[in-house]
Amino acid sequence: MDVVSAALRRERARAGLTLTEVARRAGIAKSTLSQLESGVGNPSLETLWALCVTLDAPFSRLLDPPRRRVQVVRAGEGAQFSSEHGDYQAALLASCSPHARCDVYRIAAEPGPGRLSEAHMSGVVEHVLLGSGRALVGLADDPVELGPGDYVAYPGDLPHLFRALEPGTNACLVSELL
Repeated sequence: MDVVSAALRRERARAGLTLTEVARRAGIAKSTLSQLESGVGNPSLETLWALCVTLDAPFSRLLDPPRRRVQVVRAGEGAQFSSEHGDYQAALLASCSPHARCDVYRIAAEPGPGRLSEAHMSGVVEHVLLGSGRALVGLADDPVELGPGDYVAYPGDLPHLFRALEPGTNACLVSELL
């Protein structure tokens, strides 16, 4: 949370917005944002995405993981965030430098309502490669069913969905900013 809170303060200052204005635009309580910037709380994936969209910042910029020459992220490691609306977890595996424009996530999801994402920043394209299970993935109004080894790309700047259809569904998601 120390890394996230420092990044939130930094990105809010970069955007030149007050705490009140960021909270209003993101649709969260000012007290929640204040707690997050103070390093208190456990934000949901939805809260962090809303803040990223409001601050026009990639999700990975809030996590700012340390970089090593060779980076290995073992299963179950990495900064993990859970959805508040379904059994869906995203773990940031790699983020690119501010000059590069993609982040890599490991997705673990179980059957249920799935993860409906609001539009991200303009120009975002998401790429999903399903590793196991089955899932409905893509634009919210027209998702496609994927099986192991299937790949889909779709505009992430439109509402989109990831809904597991089988237990143990896992995928790799790359978020690219064009």
